[in-house]
Amino acid sequence: MKKYYGVIPPIITPVDELENVDEQGFRALLRHCADHGLHGMFVAGSNGETMALTQEQRDKAIQISISEVGHRMPVMCGVMDTSTRRVIENIKRMEQNGGTCAVVTSIFYARHTSQDETIRHFEKISRETSTDIFIYNIPMFTGLSLGFDTVRRIATMDRVVGYKDSGGNLPDFIKCLNHFKGTDFSLLQGMTNLAAPSMLMGADGFIPSIAPLFPELFVAAYEAGKAGDIARTMELNELLAGTSAILGMSKNATASNKFALSQLGFTNKRVIAPQDSITDAEETSITRKTAEINETLRRAGIL
Repeated sequence: MKKYYGVIPPIITPVDELENVDEQGFRALLRHCADHGLHGMFVAGSNGETMALTQEQRDKAIQISISEVGHRMPVMCGVMDTSTRRVIENIKRMEQNGGTCAVVTSIFYARHTSQDETIRHFEKISRETSTDIFIYNIPMFTGLSLGFDTVRRIATMDRVVGYKDSGGNLPDFIKCLNHFKGTDFSLLQGMTNLAAPSMLMGADGFIPSIAPLFPELFVAAYEAGKAGDIARTMELNELLAGTSAILGMSKNATASNKFALSQLGFTNKRVIAPQDSITDAEETSITRKTAEINETLRRAGIL
């Protein structure tokens, strides 16, 4: 069994009116995820509004996640930043908080000149830490899509243990699945709409942001895909598509996600300024859609 596998949500960061981490609500949400069979946690990612948090609050979100569920599941910690030195500093703070897995992207904001700069980025980082390192491809935010050859080269470096792909390029991800087949290198699909084919092709798991709201569904989809049950996987994939629709029910997917998860009763819907908040009409639509999905899951015997 690989260390990083299964359904690993990129968890939201609930905040109070001062935009500090809502520790009580966050801990309750984390326990809910662990209690309902999710396999890991990805904290301080884009869905966690990591670049909108202050450095102190980012560190706090990581520390809370590790202390609350780190003994029950792997906690992957986002350390992405705008330079190699800043990422290394983030990793050192993560280590001080007990973190053992750093999720690293290409740098961003600066203009990219080549894939080689990202290879140099990971080379230096791998020499500066003893923790696990996850490659994270998310070109919509970094401005650079990592190619298969780049991933392959970075994967040979010390402490690099896996790859989370949110690039949406399924053929490149399949190249990775074929190349790393039979190894202990973990491959996680970051796009929920590609989760079903990725699992059936041999992925180790996927990273769905809405999973805490429907954990039983996502675990069932993972198990079907891992077992190679094509019919069951495709059946559940239709339900996954319905959950993903929730994220598009407002102009801000983070606001949609935070409101949707607030229905669990642990956290509030607040997003960090200056993002657009969700409207009353959008809340009504999401509430209705959530109820519809839960009823479908009950009829299907998943709940």
